[in-house]
Amino acid sequence: MAGGDHVSTAQLGAGQVLARLGRFVLTMFRPHIYATYGVLWTLALEGSAVLLSGTAPAWAPSWGTAVRVTSVVLALLFMRMLDEQKDLDYDRVYNPDRPLVTGAISATELRGAMLFIAILVAGLNATVSVESVLLVLAGLGYGLLLVVLERWSARIRDSLIWNLLVTYPVQLVLSGYVYGSLVSTGVVTADWPVLPLLMLFACVFLHFEFARKTMWRGEPGARLYSSVLGPVRSAGVAIALAAAAGVLALMLFRPWHVAGGAAIAAWAPCLMPALAALGGWSFLVRRRPSWPLAPAMCFVLGMFVSLVAQAAAR
Repeated sequence: MAGGDHVSTAQLGAGQVLARLGRFVLTMFRPHIYATYGVLWTLALEGSAVLLSGTAPAWAPSWGTAVRVTSVVLALLFMRMLDEQKDLDYDRVYNPDRPLVTGAISATELRGAMLFIAILVAGLNATVSVESVLLVLAGLGYGLLLVVLERWSARIRDSLIWNLLVTYPVQLVLSGYVYGSLVSTGVVTADWPVLPLLMLFACVFLHFEFARKTMWRGEPGARLYSSVLGPVRSAGVAIALAAAAGVLALMLFRPWHVAGGAAIAAWAPCLMPALAALGGWSFLVRRRPSWPLAPAMCFVLGMFVSLVAQAAAR
């Protein structure tokens, strides 16, 4: 995973290293996208878990919430830094402008930042519970395990579907961290709704994953689900995932049992798949060259925001 360091890290001062890391974050981990996603994902999952558990009169953010939000965002940054190193050989061919390829950042600098992130999230979660520390480190550890698995297996490394099956559980482990942290502090009790709730969040993420890699025609060598499944089947999977998220929201939150002003917030998550359907219509009926990203992103953000609003309203 070593990158071609155009400038040796040993030749740089601490300020220069921090500046290089800062530019990497702004370029490869755009905060307005990734941080927003991490914050909303954590708040939506925590609020929904509290709502379904019924152990608290109402959900409200706490110190534990701040720790979990910060930990998830930093874990996503950790994974982005890891991916930059893991995908170096592919990027040398298909993405020659990536920071690690050009020498704008070095593998040593990225690994140092990853170590700092691991220590920081462990320290933060130590203020919440021991279980929280173990769970968040398990998420980071799974990311490191993926490097070993991809080196060991050409199928996992080269097959898009196999790679998804192996890499996606990182998201599940981080969702499990959020839920497990809530259980460990007595905010919620472990119960059956956790399974369909985690499935709902999985469907939301996977809809976006399939949508952004679905095109009628892709560039040679591009890693697209539409190249493996065909454009229509890939689009069908994206639509089915969004529909499943809506059905799970209906099953979990039963909005028809909610009265008053909270009813609007309760129905909102169930209606979000309409945004995904708009993307499917644009791709399949209007024959857009690729699945439009705007409806897919709006579906993800709309689902998370509506789940947060529902938890706050009830």
